[in-house]
Amino acid sequence: MQGGIHALFSHGNVIKSAVLRHMRVVPSAMRSLHESAPAARMEEHGFESTTISDILSAKGKTADGSWLWCTTQDTVYDAVKSMTQHNVGALVVVKPGEQKSIAGIITERDYLRKIIVQGRSSKSTKVGDIMTEENKLITVSPDTKVLKAMELMTDNRIRHIPVISEGGMIGMVSIGDVVRAVVSEHRDELNRLNAFIQGGY
Repeated sequence: MQGGIHALFSHGNVIKSAVLRHMRVVPSAMRSLHESAPAARMEEHGFESTTISDILSAKGKTADGSWLWCTTQDTVYDAVKSMTQHNVGALVVVKPGEQKSIAGIITERDYLRKIIVQGRSSKSTKVGDIMTEENKLITVSPDTKVLKAMELMTDNRIRHIPVISEGGMIGMVSIGDVVRAVVSEHRDELNRLNAFIQGGY
């Protein structure tokens, strides 16, 4: 399990490094060759254009829903059962009766480290006893750029990150969501570069 997680983050770091390198090199080269309005427009559509809001929109209804939540009083067993049923790796934890007020987050890693490894009972342990508390949470906003989210997730070795707006929790994205968005943007950027070279801009 640890080897798989390590491989995931290593892969994420490789992708992030490649994308950031592309951002540093390509736009500057373009400016030196073509100081023109088309080049400026093309740069506006670059890697920095995609936001967390775009990811949530692409996910549609699955970006937000009751299955994302559990309460501090739920058992760890029920929380893990919900993760399994909905094929997710984390649940946002809220206080009972306060669905938009985040108390923390519980992940598969919490279950492994704090229940399995320590030999505790998931049916008698409350989510609030093992969750990562709110004051330790790393979050993003809908306006956060995807590359910034990737940097936060890879640097802090986390696979899920809550999305917070002024009204509270509006969804959650995973490292998989972020990587897919970056790969898609990378593909689109290459197409734009090709169109620019061929006079399409």
